[in-house]
Amino acid sequence: MWRMNGDTAAQTPTGTDHSARGGVGVPSPRPAGSAAPAVPAAPTWRERLAGHGYRARPTVPLAERLVPPMPDGPRVTPRDVPQSPLLLRLGFSLPQGLWVFLCRWAGWLGPVAVAVFAGILRFTNLGQPHAIIFDETYYAKDAYALWHGGYEISWPEDANTTIMTPGAAVPYRAAPSYVVHPPVGKWIIGAGEQLFGMNPFGWRFAVALLGTLSVLMLARIARRMFRSTLLGCVAGLLLSVDGLHLVLSRAALLDLVVMFWIVAAFGFLLLDRDRTRGLLAERLGGVADPELAQRLGLGWRPYRIAAGVCIGLTCATKWSGLYVMAAFGLMSVLWDVGARRLAGAPRPYRAVLARDVAPGFVSLVVLPIAVYVASWWGWFASSNAPGKGGWGRDWAVGRSTDFPWIPEGLRALWHYHTTVYEFHTHLSDPHTYQSNPWSWLVLGRPVSFYYESPKQGQAGCTVADCAREVLGIGTPLLWWTAVVALVYCLWRWAFRRDWRAGALLCGLAAGYLPWFAYQQRTIFLFYAVVFVPFLVLAVTMLIGALIGPADASRDRRIIGSAAAGLLVLLIVWNFLFFFPLFTGQTIPLDDWRRRMWFNTWI
Repeated sequence: MWRMNGDTAAQTPTGTDHSARGGVGVPSPRPAGSAAPAVPAAPTWRERLAGHGYRARPTVPLAERLVPPMPDGPRVTPRDVPQSPLLLRLGFSLPQGLWVFLCRWAGWLGPVAVAVFAGILRFTNLGQPHAIIFDETYYAKDAYALWHGGYEISWPEDANTTIMTPGAAVPYRAAPSYVVHPPVGKWIIGAGEQLFGMNPFGWRFAVALLGTLSVLMLARIARRMFRSTLLGCVAGLLLSVDGLHLVLSRAALLDLVVMFWIVAAFGFLLLDRDRTRGLLAERLGGVADPELAQRLGLGWRPYRIAAGVCIGLTCATKWSGLYVMAAFGLMSVLWDVGARRLAGAPRPYRAVLARDVAPGFVSLVVLPIAVYVASWWGWFASSNAPGKGGWGRDWAVGRSTDFPWIPEGLRALWHYHTTVYEFHTHLSDPHTYQSNPWSWLVLGRPVSFYYESPKQGQAGCTVADCAREVLGIGTPLLWWTAVVALVYCLWRWAFRRDWRAGALLCGLAAGYLPWFAYQQRTIFLFYAVVFVPFLVLAVTMLIGALIGPADASRDRRIIGSAAAGLLVLLIVWNFLFFFPLFTGQTIPLDDWRRRMWFNTWI
């Protein structure tokens, strides 16, 4: 007798079709004692979906779920690597030793090559325009004052003219000046001035160096996030060809410095995530253990401490780093919760609260505050005699207080900060190039850092009328693609619980969303440079999705790779088209007009 189950019930039994009986199939008679004919099993729902491209998730060991393997590296790449079939097909064959070396170190060689490319873009003709552009008028001079006196000073009205006059002495004087940004970014700018002099190349050098290093960092960060050296190099390339990042890398402003420390903090937290998960996997022996995962301490976490130092340096460059402290602190806690849950902890939030939150608070809150206060050492070291030290340094001297146990220097610094807070929250002076954060992602209103109109024979102009501009604007196609990529990342985070999408969205939110609370304030598009790396990571994640997973069909990978490659090439072309506006090159006025795609860009 046949048995029917969920797989065979829908199948018509093999036998004679008696159409005269209404088409009802009945089994054919068979000799006594003969075995029943085999019935083919119906395909399962997974087998049926496989015909439409479905691939079931493979069973992955716990250790690999906690820390997925890296694509290559000294301890990952085997000693003998087959040469690329594609290169062999094209007739290229490298010595086996060289091939293995390239494969083993590709994770560094690729990002370093991209960073060298970025450095060439940033350092070539760095001293041009040979002028004090936009807010360099504040930060270049403040940087010089910090290195020569420890605090910012009040400069003569003709200081810019004197500084740009060849052979003229820098008009430094000791009179203190009220400034509204912490000192770290200006100390960094001043380092270049110490090396190369008080000139445009000198005050831009250190910022260009940080811009180049940030490309290297992001390439390594993307490689670790997506476990792909190719995608890491793509991320580095995209950041190197973003116009806003390039412009801010070639100007002595603070925002690129803020971005550098944010990226560094994010990278250290990513290293901490992998390290602690690897420690959990090692302690658990590859097997989920609820009791051990609940009570296990994660010990010394040097990468999280390094992240705390970087967050402190972010805040000590601009106060907007406070939002990064809050966002990254929350992200780190949630990463710990996810690791303990995956390790089998039945109450992961309770475990993290008991084991991880207190040391995390010290690393990501207390330590950054200490770094911030220490960054004012030049101001503290200045005289507290009236008019002899930094602005407000003498405020607490002889002043009665309900907190006499607080050193007078700290009380004076606190008063200084209350006035700075009032300034920042009430800054509403209209400016030609101010913009609303709603328009930033679509590049609604860029900032002109420098503009002049040379005539024929001037500044390399070969036609009747020319234009020479440094325009603070992102590469349009990259930013507009990023808008689509952010929608994709929101979907990945909300519906697929993809931690990578959540991490880059966290970085974006920390640098972008706070500005919506200050829409009445005078703010500018170039503030957005702090979250450009996270826009690039979003586009990189979208490109990875276009290429497709490693186990996708050959046709799927070819089509996806072609689409991704075309997108990258179009972004590079778009960058090259606007390159004269990023670097202040002299071009015919008609060519300049062709690059003003919208009236709001003028």
